[in-house]
Amino acid sequence: MRTYIRKTNRGEDADLIKRAVYIVLTEQRSVRDVAADLGVSKSTLARHVKKLKSDKQMDRIEDVSAVVEKHHVGYTKMRQVFTDQQERELVSYIKRAASVFFGLTPHEIRKLAYECTITYNITRPSSWIEREKAGKDWFTGFMKRNEDISIRQPEATSLGRAIAFNRHNVTMFFDKLSSVLDRYKFAAVDIWNLDETAVTTVQKPSKIVAKKGERQVGAITTAERGTLVTLCEAVNAIGNAIPPQFVFPRVHFKDHFIRDGPPGCIGTANRSGWMTEVDFLVFMNHFIKHVRPSKTHPVLLLLDNHASHVAVSVINLAKENGIIMLSFTPHTSHKLQPLDRGVYGPFKTHLHSTQDAWCKNHPGQAMTIYDLPGMVAKALPKANAVDNIVSGFKVSGICPFDRNIFKDHEFAPSETTDRANPNETHVDQVAAPANQVEAPVAPANQLQAPVASAS
Repeated sequence: MRTYIRKTNRGEDADLIKRAVYIVLTEQRSVRDVAADLGVSKSTLARHVKKLKSDKQMDRIEDVSAVVEKHHVGYTKMRQVFTDQQERELVSYIKRAASVFFGLTPHEIRKLAYECTITYNITRPSSWIEREKAGKDWFTGFMKRNEDISIRQPEATSLGRAIAFNRHNVTMFFDKLSSVLDRYKFAAVDIWNLDETAVTTVQKPSKIVAKKGERQVGAITTAERGTLVTLCEAVNAIGNAIPPQFVFPRVHFKDHFIRDGPPGCIGTANRSGWMTEVDFLVFMNHFIKHVRPSKTHPVLLLLDNHASHVAVSVINLAKENGIIMLSFTPHTSHKLQPLDRGVYGPFKTHLHSTQDAWCKNHPGQAMTIYDLPGMVAKALPKANAVDNIVSGFKVSGICPFDRNIFKDHEFAPSETTDRANPNETHVDQVAAPANQVEAPVAPANQLQAPVASAS
């Protein structure tokens, strides 16, 4: 029974009953008097005393104490299919499977439990044999007995990210970052991160309160499929941010597109709405205008290796203006990029709430891409809180610098595809030569545009 409610207090006063039994057996007092003094049931006390008097081992008071202590009072624990040790091993396997992104569903755990009873010749209920899996009641009890596991909704993670985020790639990135920091002695104010995110005209509805048991609960969105606008932003390690750039899916950009956008924001347009080399050059000039880097006062710009970021024209512009560019290894930005770790998550939450409010205030109207800048103007400042930005740099190990920020369990998903390199004795010992850091395009997708006057 999954929702059994206890109807008596039997067994809850086990220590008191044991004390009463000990008094009756050692002080030769009557069951009636002891039961009245201690407030326990006379019939219950009499039953336990009668049972223990038949024990032949109680020749001395010391024996009485030991036997009474071992005597069981109350309900007997329900018989389990697996021992406590076997369940701990099963829990350990379930945790391990989840840590490598191959978690088991409740149905798969029930199948696994049944197969374990067959493999290890463990007695199992007949219902398990009929269904060839453990029962729902067993699974419910199993989850209650092991409170350190629960049913979770997993986040979809691409195979590329799971494979690429391994110790070798992360070590290589931190080796590059360490070399750059040692060479140019960047302060926190000079360490910047740049990234794009998508903003669409169809929001994710917020949770609402509705009738309990209702199978379908709806929320209005402006369309079934939204139009995408790219948002590009840059932040630094002390919590500053420059005004963002919007990339609209239009052939020509018009100033009224960003009429209601954040103060100082800029915009460009192309047919796709995605970032291109031309659009990124516009943002780089926007970045230079606000940050004012120079060859005598360079800054570090961390970014992913998108094609628009590694164009020759972009690298040349960076070199001419004292911008040292360092890219993350492919498919690792979800862990290494400060904007992904600290800003864009809260931004999407605030943006969806803002879009929900817009739908309620404009019933019957469809949201357009020209409404998005105004919504971003309300949501982005909340996400760009100093604590969020600084935390993003901290948890990624960039500022303050910490190459050991990631623990072993965070590399677990990549272990399923790990292969030994026959040309290397230990992957942790592999590091790119120091002179590669100054190359315009460094190996392993580490991109750096050096300062021309630096020696």
